[in-house]
Amino acid sequence: MLRSGEPSFKLPVLGPGQDRLVTFFAAIAIVTVLYLGRDVFVPIAVAILLAFVLAPVIMVLRRIRIPRTAAVVTVVLVTFLGLMALGGMIALQVTDLVAELPQYRMNMRDKIKSLKEAASGSGTFERTMDLVQDLSREIDGPQAGQGLAAGATDGRPVLVEVHEPPPGTLGTISAVVTPLLHPLATFGIVFIFVLFILLQREDLRNRFVRLAGAHDLQRTTAALDDAGSRLSRFFLAQVALNASFGAVIGLGLWIIGVPSPFLWGLAAAVLRFVPYIGAAIAAALPIGLALAVDPGWTMVLSTVALFLVVEPVVGHVIEPLLYGRSTGLSPVAVIAAATFWTWLWGPIGLLLSTPLTLCLVVLGRHVESLEFLDVALGDQPPLSASELLYQRLLAGDPLEAAAAAEEHLKEKSLADYADQVALPALRLAQRDAARGVLDEARQTRLKETLAELLDYLPDPGDLVGPPTEGTPHVLILSARSGLDEAAALLFAHRLRQSGLRCETRSRGGLGRPVGDEVNLLVLSYLSPATPAHRRYTIRRLKRDVPGRRVIVADWGIEQGQPERLEGEDAVVSSISAAMEAVATLPEPPAAPPQAAAPAVLRAGAA
Repeated sequence: MLRSGEPSFKLPVLGPGQDRLVTFFAAIAIVTVLYLGRDVFVPIAVAILLAFVLAPVIMVLRRIRIPRTAAVVTVVLVTFLGLMALGGMIALQVTDLVAELPQYRMNMRDKIKSLKEAASGSGTFERTMDLVQDLSREIDGPQAGQGLAAGATDGRPVLVEVHEPPPGTLGTISAVVTPLLHPLATFGIVFIFVLFILLQREDLRNRFVRLAGAHDLQRTTAALDDAGSRLSRFFLAQVALNASFGAVIGLGLWIIGVPSPFLWGLAAAVLRFVPYIGAAIAAALPIGLALAVDPGWTMVLSTVALFLVVEPVVGHVIEPLLYGRSTGLSPVAVIAAATFWTWLWGPIGLLLSTPLTLCLVVLGRHVESLEFLDVALGDQPPLSASELLYQRLLAGDPLEAAAAAEEHLKEKSLADYADQVALPALRLAQRDAARGVLDEARQTRLKETLAELLDYLPDPGDLVGPPTEGTPHVLILSARSGLDEAAALLFAHRLRQSGLRCETRSRGGLGRPVGDEVNLLVLSYLSPATPAHRRYTIRRLKRDVPGRRVIVADWGIEQGQPERLEGEDAVVSSISAAMEAVATLPEPPAAPPQAAAPAVLRAGAA
């Protein structure tokens, strides 16, 4: 029997594979709906983007105490009246251009002919082809005439054409109005949606907050408000910048003498919303027209020069000053988005591709359930520096790891790289080893790749001179695994860069004698070591190699200070702390006089 408030049924729990399958089919369903319902969704998408653009203007009017409704209605009406006027001017420009095109036919023929002659040498091939065609017509001409005469006398039916009378007034009106119905309907839908989105802005935001993350209202509200304001500022700045770009292009084309400069300036402003390829498409149209208009090449070259000068200045100088060097999208994502939205919604999808994709990326950065959008489409590195290094070490690719290290070293020091990138990467490897997914062979390969990477990093001799007399001589002992050896190599590299003498020994080299010059021992632990194991190791070291200071490097500890046990002179968990301990530890007491032979590390010491 059901209790009050209990659901009548429970949804089954989906496994990981089933969950991915459901997500896949949901994505297919969403794309299908967007494609089939493009007549509805395109106006809604345009309205949402226009609302982002107009929102800052309305906020300015609100600050000067204009009522919300009046501010929204005024801004929307002025915007759409301006768009209608712009559309009328475009129609006039297109009409004039179409009327003038037949005048440029001869210029185009001459240009094409000159290009063909240039491509084929002196035109010999073209003249030969013309001669062959003339001879063919002379040979076939009489036969064609005879056949025609025969056809006139053999009783074949005569072709009769029926011409419809010219349409009346209603037919003319219908022919003019019918193609305009769909654009006018779309324009009206966009107008209504923009008006109501701006009037109900806060209500729509609150509903989205409830859907996106009602369990943490403060964080979700702050994130969405920040995202909305950033998008509004970005879109408004982009509209202003592209409009200025179009104005400069239109003015330049007018000075050059290209017909319909206003039309091409507007096309340049609109197409520049499409990154990478928009400006090229906008340039191709007036360049082609200049090719047709000018009998020479001056107008064409001037038009090309105009775009080659204006676009880099806007893209690489003005644009970074306005809203940074990046739209927040990766280049591959921009191209993929342009392809996808163009396939989905046609040319309007191409224009909307970047703004729509940017909206999705912003949502992915602030809404946890949509984080995959930011990972797939955003320009932020998908892997952290330490994760990338670990991945390259696993792949045995020291070259790419060295390239990433060089980028890091442009802003930070080698010490920071060791502590913030290399050591965390080794900790990731240790976690996988603890889970049993990183065997000894792969650990050895990782260690060897790390050694190659360290060879690619700046030479210690470039940083400091050779070790001087009295410089500490450090012996680093790898306690257990191959990952302990990798951490020892990393620390040894830092010691040599600082001008200190050091050597490393793995588990297999513990039986060799230790020279008198060694005055400091470092136990390298990346794998967890129990207190009992550490105490046993320290006792063996103190017995086999007396008179040396001992530092325990517990690299696996990410936070907090590791516990110092009896017999340990220092315990560290980072490269910088280990360097400080080496530099500040006092000199060890003098060795007992009876120690004539060099000390030997027994194989069981560590």
